Amino acid sequence: MADAGGAPVRAEDPSAPRRQDDESFADFAYRILCDELIVLDIKPGEPLNDDVISRRLGVGRTPIREAMKRLESDHLVVAYPRRGTFAAGVDITDLAEISEIRQLLEPAAAARAARHASPQLRSELRDFARDVGQLLPGMQSQQDLMRLDMRVHRMIYRATGSRHLEDVLIRYDNLATRIWSLVLEKLPPVSEHIAQHIELLEHIAAGDSEAAARLTSRHVTDFENHIRAVL
Repeated sequence: MADAGGAPVRAEDPSAPRRQDDESFADFAYRILCDELIVLDIKPGEPLNDDVISRRLGVGRTPIREAMKRLESDHLVVAYPRRGTFAAGVDITDLAEISEIRQLLEPAAAARAARHASPQLRSELRDFARDVGQLLPGMQSQQDLMRLDMRVHRMIYRATGSRHLEDVLIRYDNLATRIWSLVLEKLPPVSEHIAQHIELLEHIAAGDSEAAARLTSRHVTDFENHIRAVL
């Protein structure tokens, strides 16, 4: 049975995701639930029960509730008094507004990353660009491709060196990816779209802020155009 505090409980599913060594129980629950909500493994409108999630993840109810509060502030879940907590809906009409905000912020973030990334991060960016090129040919699952896309974006956001900017960018990328996930089955393979990141990562690593901003702007525009093409 789930513990009311932060102590772990036994997960019923032996294949349950694993907590990283440096991760709190609340951060672990947030990471897993956030991913499931973004790629729609948890469907819009689906109820989220503390006890069920606690047993599934092997985490006490208190960390689950902390994670739920963060997810609510991210607009990924909605809590109703006396009714419970549910996965937030995905509204296609939000696409234009989300794309407009991302078109303002994402190129600026890529340019900032190109200017401010540490030598260690530049090395990581080069290595990751190579990894993306090697991973893409063998990836068949659209959801796995979207998770790779998210990993690229998270690395670029981290390279900006601004925690505030990183938090805002992650929130809007999450919302954009949920819209993408809603129509994913209607889309052609997104590997070509994700392959654009290889050149982008290389430009950021090289410190070319103008090229990084230009490629990012094109990437955001392509994202919106892909979605609109299947609506």
